Formats: sequence, C-alpha cells, structure tokens
Amino acid sequence: MLLVRLLAAAIGDGTLDLVTADGRRRRIGTGIPAVTLRLHDRRVERDLLLNPRLRLGEAYMDGRLSVEGGSIYDLLALLMTDSSVQGALGRVLETLSPVLRLLQQHNPARRSRRNVEHHYDLSRRFYELFLDRDMQYSCAYFPQPGLTLDEAQEAKKRHIAAKLLLVPGMRVLDIGCGWGGMALYLARMTGARVTGITLSSEQLAVARERAAAAGLSDRVTFELRDYRELAASGAERFDRIVSVGMFEHVGVPHYRSFFDAVRSLLTDEGIALLHAIGRLDGPGSTNPWIRKYIFPGGYSPALSEVLPTVESSGLFTTDVEILRLHYAETLRHWRGRFDARRDEARALYDERFCRMWEFYLAGAELSFRTQGHMVFQIQLARSLGAVPLVRDYMLNAERDLAQAEARAGASEPAAARAARSAESAA
Repeated sequence: MLLVRLLAAAIGDGTLDLVTADGRRRRIGTGIPAVTLRLHDRRVERDLLLNPRLRLGEAYMDGRLSVEGGSIYDLLALLMTDSSVQGALGRVLETLSPVLRLLQQHNPARRSRRNVEHHYDLSRRFYELFLDRDMQYSCAYFPQPGLTLDEAQEAKKRHIAAKLLLVPGMRVLDIGCGWGGMALYLARMTGARVTGITLSSEQLAVARERAAAAGLSDRVTFELRDYRELAASGAERFDRIVSVGMFEHVGVPHYRSFFDAVRSLLTDEGIALLHAIGRLDGPGSTNPWIRKYIFPGGYSPALSEVLPTVESSGLFTTDVEILRLHYAETLRHWRGRFDARRDEARALYDERFCRMWEFYLAGAELSFRTQGHMVFQIQLARSLGAVPLVRDYMLNAERDLAQAEARAGASEPAAARAARSAESAA
C-alpha cells in the first residue's frame, strides 16, 4: 500500500497504527504504536498520497481523519520526523518552489492588507482565550525556567526595550503594532512617544481603546497604515523603530523596500530592532497548509536571505541574537490555554475552526522543536557609533526596567490592579 510506505518514511523509527476507511488495521513500525490514525473515507488516502503537507490538515479540519489514543500534537510529532516527505504532487511543487515562492510572497500594499485581515481581524474575544493579558501574539522570552506566559511576555518586551536604548521623549515607530502592547509598554516604562502602525482594523480599534484606558493617548498614537506609505510620505523620522512579528509577512521580494524604508525613517543616530521568525537550516518554503489557512503570503526566512539585503540598504547590523526554543515554549502555553477554553472558541466560531486552530498550534510548536525554526532579533543602526561597544548595556537596561516595573506595580492604584486582574481572568 503506497500510503503505508509514505507514512513509514515520515515517522522514521516511530510506530503508528493506520485504520483505513474499509476498517483494515495496519501497523507501521515495529514498536508499540503511540497513536492510531483513522481514515473515514477512501478519498483521504488519495489526498495524502498527492500532497500530504496540505491535505493532512484539511482532512483533520473536516473530520475526515481522526486520532485515537492521543492528540493531533502526538500524531504530528511522529509525522514531522522527516520534513522531506512530499507526496506525488508535493514533489512537483517542490521542484517549482523557487518560481512559486516569488508569486506566493508578492505582497504589494493592497495584498498585504488582505493577508493581514485574513488572520488578525478575528475577534478580540477569540485571541483573549489563549494569549497573555497584554495580548502579545509573538514569541515570549524565557530567561529562566518556570515563568508564566504573562511573565515571559513581559520579559520579552523588557528584553527588546533594553536593546533600543530609549530615553524619555524619543520618537518611536512600531511597525506592525498588533493590539498595542509593545507601544504602550515603551511609552509607560521609558517615557517615549510612540506611533504604532498596523494593517488590521480590528487591532487598530483595540489598540486605540487600550491607549485611552491607560491614559496614554497623548503619548501613543495608532494608525491604519503601511510602512511603505509612511516612508514615501517623508513626513517624519524616528529615533527608534521596533518591529515584532511583522517581518514574516513582508516576503523576500520586498526585503529591500522594507529595509530602505527603515533606513529612511530613522534619524542619523537612530536604532531599529527587528524581531521575527526565521530558519536555522537555510532558505525553504512555507508549509502549504499554513500558507492557505493561517498566513497567506507569509514566509520565515533564513538569516542568509535577510542580512545581504540589510547590507545593501546602507544599514549596519549592530547585534544579532537567536532565540531557539523560546517560541516552542510560547506555543506550548498557547496550546494548553486554547485547549482549556476550546468550548468558548467553538461558541465563537465552529468545530472546524477549532480543529484548524489545534492543527496550527501543534504544528507550529513542533516546527520549532524539530524542524529548524527559530526567532532572531537584529539590531540595526545608520551609524556605527549609535550603540555602545559592548553588550553590557542591555543587561543593565533590563535590570533597570525590571526594577521600574516592580516600583510601578507596587504604586499602582488598587482600582487599576483590580482591573488588570479582571482582564487577565476574562
């Protein structure tokens, strides 16, 4: 059976029981099976043979296959042992991938907005089910084990702020500001004046609401705007630029325009910090299921695809840090929180949507644990002298910010603390 051979190649030394639509059970491997994969119609076999990287997720979403004796995470942990398994159609598409990738990552301004709306304009209530209280939808930072998700996301913001060398009154641009958490943190903790831009109308409304509630509308503004449009206007330059979790939506063909925009928007002594998902094992292609259902137009690059464009833009790379398993831990938290509130997600959307999200969170976590994904932070400057000669300043700044957070928390009015606790529990 061809499907058995395909699955055997995918699971390597693992063991899996397969039950086909006619009720026949086949054991793949020689050990004790971790899980059983049950197919509910004959078409699933054909679909998996043709393009397993796309069709497996679709069949799970549609309830045409199910997992027994474990979860979809357990099944994917087996199947993602060998990421080279493509299927018949998948092998053809892999051959064409250099050409297809240019088309898939062509993200002019109008298409970029549509792509962002596809994912980020889901309801705020849905994201509140599994994100931290500050709604940070990007990799958290775990400087020591045992941190809660809230603590790790606060540590991420602190870690990034330390690399920006901020002083009160500086003008900061947040490209891809999400629901506003980073911009609000920088304004509150450093006294900076922050402009956040997004292509999501849902995120924009939430960010503006949060700025008003925090009493920071005089120091933080949010706009529905593309970075290219802002750079072309030439209206303003910024002392600092930060971009967290947005670069994955830019696309390799647009990297030069992105870094050209960053350079033109920075002051001569300005500093930028880019935080994005990347690949440790060189250039690749976006998983077809992720591209179709989760992040259309998205791509996580290798540093070998990013740094040459930085160099040609005239910016200097002043620091690079690789966060290896931090996103795997972040996704583990998200997956557990989503599972605990799955019934609420189903009430907001439907069962198919929940199965799609389960598949996404499980596969994403495993891509960081087993398939070479990571997060990089690149510090950039227009001037070689914009940052100190040694990295001690980052550690010192993080320590100072942690102390300032503790003081701010201790002096926070009781009503504000109660509101934050209620938001966290909601």
